[in-house]
Amino acid sequence: MRERRRSVEIALAAVAILALAAACGRNVPAPAEGPLAILVTNDDGIGAPGIAALVEALRPLGTVTVAAPDGNRSGSSHGVTSEKPIAVSEEDRAGVRWIAIDAVPATCVRLAFEELLEAPPDFVVSGINRGENLGTVTFYSATVGAAREAAFLGVPAIAVNLVAAGSQGYGAAADVTAEIVRALGRDGIAQGTFLNINIPPLPRERLKGLRIVRQDMRAPIDFFRKIVTPEGRTAYWPGWRHLEPAGEGTDIWAVRNGFVSVSVFGFDQSAAAPPAASLSLRRLERLLSPRD
Repeated sequence: MRERRRSVEIALAAVAILALAAACGRNVPAPAEGPLAILVTNDDGIGAPGIAALVEALRPLGTVTVAAPDGNRSGSSHGVTSEKPIAVSEEDRAGVRWIAIDAVPATCVRLAFEELLEAPPDFVVSGINRGENLGTVTFYSATVGAAREAAFLGVPAIAVNLVAAGSQGYGAAADVTAEIVRALGRDGIAQGTFLNINIPPLPRERLKGLRIVRQDMRAPIDFFRKIVTPEGRTAYWPGWRHLEPAGEGTDIWAVRNGFVSVSVFGFDQSAAAPPAASLSLRRLERLLSPRD
């Protein structure tokens, strides 16, 4: 565990230094390991502007292939498409293979690995998502789910989100993302983890830098607006908003203060019980113990 934590720290230190240089407009050399085979996906759909900007920024790093939903699949978390045939269509756009898939993002990644690619990619980038994925909202994010699916398969992966929901800022966000991918390369993310990245909608020269931060674990504020339909039925419009930053060092704090936020996510869900709950949980072990 200590060696794994150290490898994460080393990799993230490299990301912070090189991405900070990128955000300040400095040139960062390509890694010596050579061109990367990069798989790009998203949850906004293959026609979204974020994925187009991302592909253009990543092309100088190697070979880029797009395997993304044929329409918007936002909010589908780490769901899978099953119990129906999955339609696939493909086209070549200026030397880039674009594959539109009738499936949620995690399934797009899995199908690409299992059937659509000749070999596994070196790196998977999910995004650029339209809107932020911060705090506990990440549990609902299909952008994050797609990156997690790639991490399941042992490939370095990042989820990238542009904090503003408008169309402006994708170019700058894509450039920063490309520098992060360049810095990480094939072995810059520890096995069992992936990265969630949120980029403020600012020109590169206005970004304050990059911060490695923890996930804010407070729940967002959900609300439901009651309406009555023309047919006389009661219905509710759902909505939510983030809390204000609780303090320095979280993903929400970082982006609200002009920093690119990078959080390390794992997929081992076996959380350690807090001391106050340990006794109660230990009692469970006796429930099915053989009796003398």
